[in-house]
Amino acid sequence: MSGHSKWSQIKHRKGIADQKKGQLFSKLSKLISIAARKGLDPDTNLDLKNAIEKARSFNMPIENIERAIKSAVEKNSSQLEELRIEAMGQGGIAFIIEAITDNRNRTIGEIKNIFKDYGVKMVQLGTLLWMFERNGLEFIPKIPIKISDGKIKEKIYKFLEELDEQEDVKGIYSNINL
Repeated sequence: MSGHSKWSQIKHRKGIADQKKGQLFSKLSKLISIAARKGLDPDTNLDLKNAIEKARSFNMPIENIERAIKSAVEKNSSQLEELRIEAMGQGGIAFIIEAITDNRNRTIGEIKNIFKDYGVKMVQLGTLLWMFERNGLEFIPKIPIKISDGKIKEKIYKFLEELDEQEDVKGIYSNINL
């Protein structure tokens, strides 16, 4: 026997799944904390209500949601801030990235490193907004770009996946029609 067992494989896969779930819950907690600053009652605070519904849709435990709301009134959540980054990729591909962070410089630096790996350039805030329509909490592209080249699609998927894995990223919007 080579020293590998079925249990170790299951344990490894479970560890990866638990890590991804933890990252998701962390992002959702930040989203709830930011929204709760505008009011602690979901009936009067639509952003909080939407954040809680989103968390529940991912089966986030009630205790975690309550903890995130409670942290909004504590001192450390006042350090959290919302951040929007706009970037341009090859072929006129536009990206709007929303993040919630407690350290603006760290988050921007990490996102810039991801951009550098994929040839994406950060642009001045507000430069790309004309390409999108704001619908509730989301940015909808006015003129979607169709990508048909398989290699480019694969590179974009990897880029989006790496961005999404960044802990502070809350949302990624693009004018790509994959």
